[in-house]
Amino acid sequence: MIAAVRARLGGGEAGMTLIELLVAAAMGIVLMGAVGTVMVGAMRSQPKLSQSAADIQTARFALERMTRELRNGISLAAGNTASSVSFETYVRHTSCGSSTPLAATAPSIKCQVRYTCEAGACKRTETQPLVLTGGTAVTMVKGLATGTGFSYPSSTYVKVTLVLLSPGGGSDSTTVSDGASLRNATLAN
Repeated sequence: MIAAVRARLGGGEAGMTLIELLVAAAMGIVLMGAVGTVMVGAMRSQPKLSQSAADIQTARFALERMTRELRNGISLAAGNTASSVSFETYVRHTSCGSSTPLAATAPSIKCQVRYTCEAGACKRTETQPLVLTGGTAVTMVKGLATGTGFSYPSSTYVKVTLVLLSPGGGSDSTTVSDGASLRNATLAN
């Protein structure tokens, strides 16, 4: 088509007409605008994506710790609810409530561990065995939505569900869930 236009206009000249240059420039401007819009959108969403990834990583860490402690569990306390679970388990500290780790050759000790998930956060408390109150609560994960909590399909199995809020305050959320059986429950009898 361009060759036909050039043939009508005199044929032998090389180069482009003014109209061809204007059309090419307009197409280039539209293309650059589209690329710029995509780049600005990606840069604006990056902080939300980074925060969401960090929240998921924290929730996975807390969930991993909860299920590991449940697997080492001996017995569930009476009166567990959808927002709180208390159980006797083995921990690797010098005393219940301490953060000082045991020597590698020392046996684990029995402690009562309680997880409470309410008001947007899950907190962990560690006390002496069969002591269901007191202790210092340590926040394990925050930024949780309603629906977070515990369920008890059997007397030795606990399912943990953590529902994370969207970092941008939107209606979408992310759910991280796992469960564990108390593998030491039969040893306690």
